[in-house]
Amino acid sequence: MNAPNTPVPTASPALFSVERLSVAFRRRRQPPFVAVREVTFTINENETVALVGESGSGKSVTALAIMGLLPKYVAEVAEVSRVVYRGRDLLQCSDEARRRLRGTEMAMIFQEPMTSLNPVFTVGYQIAEVLRLHKGMSASAAQARCVELLDEVGLPEPRRALVRYPSQLSGGQQQRAMIAMALACTPRLLIADEPTTALDVTVQKQIVELLKTLKARHRMSVLFISHDLALVGEVADRIVVMRHGEIREAGDAEQIFSSPRDRYTQALLQCRPRTDDVPSRLPTIENFMTETECPPLHGEGWDGDGDGDGVSIQPLSPNPAPTRGEGSKAPLLLEVSGLKKSFYKRENLWRRHEIPAVKNASFTLRRGETLGIVGESGSGKTTLGLTLLRLHQATGGTVRFDGNDISALSKEAFMPYRRRMQIVFQNPYASLNPRFTVGQSLLEPILLHRIAADRKAATELTFDWLRRVGLDHEAFDRYPHEFSGGQRQRIALARALTVEPELLICDEPVSALDVSVQAQILNLLKDLQQELGVSYLFISHDLAVVRYLCDTVMVMRDGDIVEIGDVDSLYQNPQNVYTRQLLAAVPRGRDQGAGC
Repeated sequence: MNAPNTPVPTASPALFSVERLSVAFRRRRQPPFVAVREVTFTINENETVALVGESGSGKSVTALAIMGLLPKYVAEVAEVSRVVYRGRDLLQCSDEARRRLRGTEMAMIFQEPMTSLNPVFTVGYQIAEVLRLHKGMSASAAQARCVELLDEVGLPEPRRALVRYPSQLSGGQQQRAMIAMALACTPRLLIADEPTTALDVTVQKQIVELLKTLKARHRMSVLFISHDLALVGEVADRIVVMRHGEIREAGDAEQIFSSPRDRYTQALLQCRPRTDDVPSRLPTIENFMTETECPPLHGEGWDGDGDGDGVSIQPLSPNPAPTRGEGSKAPLLLEVSGLKKSFYKRENLWRRHEIPAVKNASFTLRRGETLGIVGESGSGKTTLGLTLLRLHQATGGTVRFDGNDISALSKEAFMPYRRRMQIVFQNPYASLNPRFTVGQSLLEPILLHRIAADRKAATELTFDWLRRVGLDHEAFDRYPHEFSGGQRQRIALARALTVEPELLICDEPVSALDVSVQAQILNLLKDLQQELGVSYLFISHDLAVVRYLCDTVMVMRDGDIVEIGDVDSLYQNPQNVYTRQLLAAVPRGRDQGAGC
């Protein structure tokens, strides 16, 4: 195993180097929190180096320190640290000098384009501002250059895109606009911080291919930050693996994928689901690390021989996962026939334009089974789920739940069904009320639906659900901001399950989570289904996740169901061209056999 913080070997003088970078954050009445410790790596000319690790590993803090964007009143960079660009230590430069470098020599693509782009200015204005500020261009010259940039990054109708606001663009288009802004001054070093997180597989592939093309065309060096080793394998020349602020392993991409030496790197490779092989249980990071280094969480499985090598991993529950298709004779729970949902955009005072989001959807779901719904953003997946729950009003078709037609019921008559049908939303940061404690969030549905006899019994029930999803009773009095993304998703899952639903709609519940946290949530969903017999409608754009969890898969495109079938048959022999395109876009890294 490489010693921690060992610099990546380079064959030629580096364009850029980070030397012994340490960053600490000041805390009131507590010792400083060290987020990055003694990190050293280099980037050569026209090379892509990837920083890989889970949330909290220090990847983004490292990038912000490089760019000089850390808040000075909170963050402190160690005196021995050096950030050297073309022989110049940036940490010794003035703020004005670093600002000039950020605009001309170095640029950064941030993780969330919707929060990085100013919502009150058009895309063209924001890109032109960079050109006027750093290149001194006139308004007309800047506008012409903006059109060229938007065309270069593949935005359709670039002249029309200039006058659009960020909210009028899709996620992939917003990310392309961010890339255009970053490339405005032709930088030598581009930092891409999780540029494809939460994008569907086809858009993700397009963004990755775009970055590779632009790198070759402009001969840029790229620092690519991600938690997904499978994705990194498609773009990186060299990889630096980080955990808890330190470098665990570094080397050529081929070596990292073919013979990873550090346990943590091995774990990252093995935690992600695969499309060619479906284990009964996904390993997690804790299955690979030594007990002294990373103890198991709340009884999660440990390898049988105790050496932490990932062999003989034990499941959370003593019973093995059910075989696929075992519940095919179970009674029908959900029957959907010809379901339609349209939205309307008013064109003028007398006329409005219909936008169909779901067109004639028909399918069934049996008790205790999981139906996966896949497709690109805008395909109608989430709209379908919300319409089933009557959070959107259907414009046609019928929905039968447990043999009863619920599509025409009044609000009062439908209320008992709300308890039996629940949803877990995509974003755990937005789906929990920040002003409610975890206990208040879990107690509310229990008291509303009168699940428990009194408040004391309801509180005991919340403690039980917290334990079931892998959290202790201390979480009861804490607020959502005190938890990680994976813990918040567990809380959201517990809240939905407190009312003991028969159908749980999971809308992209793991799309923005690290691979290890994702594995924990997916294992938890399987355990709860086995224990409670709940049916899942699992909405996702990640086909590897769907292959692991689902019994049946339904593929949607532009509101239509283009293919539906048994998960194994559909993945091995897809009939529709679009399904084949989705499967081809799944990132596989350098070696599918490595677990990617």
